Amino acid sequence: MTPMNQRPTTLRAWLIFPALLTAVTISGQQPPPPTSSPQTTTQRPTFVSQVDLVTLDVIPRDKRGQFIPDLKMKDFVVLEDGVEQSIGDYRLVYGGRELSVEVLSAPTAAPEGMILPPTRPPSDVAGRVFIIFIDDLHLQAGDSPRVRNLLTQITNTLVHDGDLFSVVSTGPSSIEVQQTYDRGRLTESIKKVMGAGMSPEDILLAPSSTAGPQELRHRVHVAFSTAYDLLKQLERVNNRRKAFIYLSSGYDFNPFTESRWKQEQERYAVPQRDANGSVPLETGITSRERDGMNPFETGSQAFAVADLVSQLAELTRAANRANATFYTIDPRGLIAGPDINQNFTTTEWRSYVTTSVDSLRTIADLTGGFCICNSNDFKKGLARIDAETSDYYILSYYSKNPDPMRRVRKIEVKVKREDVDVTHRSDWTLPFAKRK
Repeated sequence: MTPMNQRPTTLRAWLIFPALLTAVTISGQQPPPPTSSPQTTTQRPTFVSQVDLVTLDVIPRDKRGQFIPDLKMKDFVVLEDGVEQSIGDYRLVYGGRELSVEVLSAPTAAPEGMILPPTRPPSDVAGRVFIIFIDDLHLQAGDSPRVRNLLTQITNTLVHDGDLFSVVSTGPSSIEVQQTYDRGRLTESIKKVMGAGMSPEDILLAPSSTAGPQELRHRVHVAFSTAYDLLKQLERVNNRRKAFIYLSSGYDFNPFTESRWKQEQERYAVPQRDANGSVPLETGITSRERDGMNPFETGSQAFAVADLVSQLAELTRAANRANATFYTIDPRGLIAGPDINQNFTTTEWRSYVTTSVDSLRTIADLTGGFCICNSNDFKKGLARIDAETSDYYILSYYSKNPDPMRRVRKIEVKVKREDVDVTHRSDWTLPFAKRK
């Protein structure tokens, strides 16, 4: 019985096995299902473009130096890097008032029985904007009375009713007056002014590194960074004359190199020096000849002038972007020789004075202003600033140069009349690209 019962089972197994093998063979011959290939997305190139609005304050004068108030938009030609630009906006400000557009609306009478205080129109764009910048970190304490007297003249001669101004100091005077029309705030600030600049004796005694007197560089950095921040705020003010009144004694990163070198030699008490501060050696030559050049004129300190020029250039570029004009004033007035207790050579002293005054002239000249330097007649210079900030034209255009790599653009303004002298800033600079 057993063999008979097992046979059908074996037969069924042999019948099922070929069927499974056939199914496996058929399924193996079927093509695999299509796999989803990743979609290749082509990234389109991104073209960055920008439109820059440039605003200029232009002052045309005739042969006699008088302002010309009857020019029209078609009389001006603006060139940027030699390419003529299309003027988009034109405004005339004469006597401190804008005459090309209606600025002030007619006053309305108050309701009967109601007394309202006088208010300034909400859209008042009359008057000028002044930044009175007191760099007391570079004004010596002995010059404080002259600085206060100068600020009093500025209050009486330059700042008029309707002018918006602010007062800022860089040092221990701690003056910070936000934008206001109240001239009394300026009078109060004058009492706080006290110079804290380094005297020549302080410079000689100050420690120096390979980059020069570090205290001098720190003070210059504080002054320039403060002015730079103020210029960033001025960029928000449009269609108004912006004047930066800059009171300082100027800058020099590496002054009195000969005297500082002699001071270092005396500090190490090397005996028997000659008149030039050198030590005679047994060979007949001097230690100065043996040691070579003055160490304060070599190494990193040799680039002190280049560093100063670089920082001055960036400050003036920020002023040109804000359409602000620097008017620098040296309260020292007409500078003679050193004091009787200061043992400096004439050449060394004149080099120090020239470098410090030239730094102030550079700031003013590159922004369309001028420097009141080497002069005791401040009233004449203040009257000229008052005239330049009262009568002018405002021209605006959109730059046709889309190249963001060309930061510095040269500007030239011409007038289609003969014998006209045009005063304006000579260039403007694109800001640095913001980091992402």
